[in-house]
Amino acid sequence: MKQYLVVGAGRFGSAVAVTLARKGAQVMVLDKDEQTVQQLSEIVTEAIQIDVTDPGALGRLDLGEMDVAVVGIAGDLEAALLVTLQLKEMGVKTVVVKAKTRAEKKILSRIGADRIVFPERDMGIRVANSLVSPTIFDYIQVSPGFGIMETKVPKSIRGQTLREADIRARFGIDIVAIHRKAPQLDKNGQSELKSTLLIAPEATEVLGENDNLVIIGEESKIEKFKSL
Repeated sequence: MKQYLVVGAGRFGSAVAVTLARKGAQVMVLDKDEQTVQQLSEIVTEAIQIDVTDPGALGRLDLGEMDVAVVGIAGDLEAALLVTLQLKEMGVKTVVVKAKTRAEKKILSRIGADRIVFPERDMGIRVANSLVSPTIFDYIQVSPGFGIMETKVPKSIRGQTLREADIRARFGIDIVAIHRKAPQLDKNGQSELKSTLLIAPEATEVLGENDNLVIIGEESKIEKFKSL
């Protein structure tokens, strides 16, 4: 089982730690706020109150066996740089760091961060897309010009199979999953919509009005598909 370290338990770090813990992962959290540490100690594997801006603080912990470290220190680039350097020197395999600007990303990349995330920007993109297109439920930018989107099946292709809709040939995007809601009877004999996720669906799958498509591709091609 992978071991995860979360440094800085603000809103971003806490969300990462709690989500990982609820998925059954081993999670250690480091934060200087006593109340935050106390609250998270009831959820994660271990939570330690520590000031990571103290140059010697991390060195007193055995962190080299951690598979992934997530650095979520808010508003302190110098501290994030110091922690990232120390974690890489200690042998942590993958270090993921929160950043706010492209300048920060450039610096963090140069000192060895394996992945840099922009939580505020990414959430802004998701919200904006959902506001502009109500049929879009989620959008994640994987890299500049390339993303993953979940959207309702356009009316023009409902009732068709994936082979008949021929989305890849027509738009150059791929359907990676179908999020399907189908009526089922509950314990009381009442009909309700139940969700299932079809990963890598067969070409014979028929697209229904209660289906959502999870598509991946270039943003320009996704835009064309949205116009269906």
